[in-house]
Amino acid sequence: MSDSSNSLAVMLFSEIMTNDQMIRNRLSRVLPKGMEISHFSVLNHLAGLGDERSPAQLAKNFHVTRAAMTNTLSKLEWAGYVHIRPDWDDARGKRVSISPAGSRARDVALAAITPMISEMVSDLGEDKVKAVLPVLRDLRVRLEPDG
Repeated sequence: MSDSSNSLAVMLFSEIMTNDQMIRNRLSRVLPKGMEISHFSVLNHLAGLGDERSPAQLAKNFHVTRAAMTNTLSKLEWAGYVHIRPDWDDARGKRVSISPAGSRARDVALAAITPMISEMVSDLGEDKVKAVLPVLRDLRVRLEPDG
């Protein structure tokens, strides 16, 4: 790889990491009190699935350790946002589903963040956002462990 290619790669990842940090800071400020980004992410994922998942499946989906996912799920269960039950097919496993309270919390959080993210898209322009999405998706696929 040439020096200019290396420089381009460093600039790309620097921009992505800086954007990630700034987005997380903004999201944290507008999410409902007590809700963390990880909580919203899991609730949003489960709401989109409409089905149960194991903690291990969720950990894999979010590219976190099982311990980290267990910690997040414990907090969500304590808040009443998820139901965690034994896996009837595998006595060692558990199954996680979103509760009605979790669906409501997810909807409240989504309503809180939507104006901020909509404003960003509007400020950037829909054409720019549409142009960058395929690049970001391709990068994500290449970064996936199986990619």
